[in-house]
Amino acid sequence: MKKVIVGLSGGVDSSVSALLLKQQGFEVIGLFMKNWHDESVTISDECPWLDDSNDAMLVAEKLDIPFQTVDLSKEYHTRIIDYMFNEYENGRTPNPDVLCNREIKFDIFLDVAINLGADYIATGHYCRVDKINVNNNIIHRLITGVDNEKDQSYFLCQLNQQQLSRSIFPIGELTKSEVRSIAKKNNLITAEKKDSQGLCFIGKVKLPDFLRQRLTPKIGKVILINNDFNDLRREKNGFKSKLDFLLYLSSPFSFSPDDGEVIGEHQGSYYFTVGQRKGLNIGGFKNPLFVLETDVKNNIIYVGMGDEHPGLYKKALFVNRHEIHWIREDLSIKEGDQLDVLFRIRYRQPLQKGKIYLFKEGLFIEFYYPLSSVSSGQFVSWYIGDELVGSGVIG
Repeated sequence: MKKVIVGLSGGVDSSVSALLLKQQGFEVIGLFMKNWHDESVTISDECPWLDDSNDAMLVAEKLDIPFQTVDLSKEYHTRIIDYMFNEYENGRTPNPDVLCNREIKFDIFLDVAINLGADYIATGHYCRVDKINVNNNIIHRLITGVDNEKDQSYFLCQLNQQQLSRSIFPIGELTKSEVRSIAKKNNLITAEKKDSQGLCFIGKVKLPDFLRQRLTPKIGKVILINNDFNDLRREKNGFKSKLDFLLYLSSPFSFSPDDGEVIGEHQGSYYFTVGQRKGLNIGGFKNPLFVLETDVKNNIIYVGMGDEHPGLYKKALFVNRHEIHWIREDLSIKEGDQLDVLFRIRYRQPLQKGKIYLFKEGLFIEFYYPLSSVSSGQFVSWYIGDELVGSGVIG
């Protein structure tokens, strides 16, 4: 009998995952990861991780499976929290959930599981994994979940072949409603529990409130860039090479204070991300204001009016060579080659059409259609059909 350790988070998805695996005949152990108890950074007056741990324990009791708790808070602080604060302080937009899966759940947690004698780990992600034979080599494929509304393959875009070979995603063939129905029929306490909306493994905290715990507020200017500002037009001609053209398309807009009008103040440019609308607290305009760029060096936020402002859109992105990650290394392209793909830069974003180009400088994705709110630090994942084959950090 194969042994599987399920990451029981206290939510309905991991609960049903454990149930299904037990029904399939696996020896199942529930393991709850405690990843935060740093009182130097106040999250909220509540203690969501304790509630989640109790729910996970009750599910394990209901399923009659062993249950343990493992404290990974030190590792989480070092690998996730410190990195996240540093990225925001430098005006980038990290995704802690992607990093958390790569660094914690499918690395440290996987090692813990193997040391406990497990053959596999399982999580409640809405995605699938299978294996194929390519030139006598076993290749594991990361496939999108059946539920298009909940597909979570993006969060796993940094996993590698070794990690996928040890992973099971029991609910990847199900929809969210089917998962809740199974939980209800089996009287699981998590059947009606709402999905977590907070940071990965921390809980209900809102990101701006969390950042203010360590990044000191600094008053700065908010500058409005008009929609007809000349430098927003990405239609220049006369490039000597495709590389020069892609470098131009993927580069951020470079604004200066003289390019617009000061319309207010903010408390720290590193609290804001490209494309953000809420939190500016500046009224009196016909259309909502959106963040176009943040200048953390000079503590300036540049904004535009309306979600069709040209300063929100790009036609390409760039990934530095050392940030390129192929899950399917057998499908990676050589320098000078190109590849048609589907891609996304955030969870739940519909897949976009694009073309990958690889140069000595790095990887570019040119978009078929302009895309809003592309920011350095984000993860981009690319697909061939319904298979996620690679990813990288946007430069």
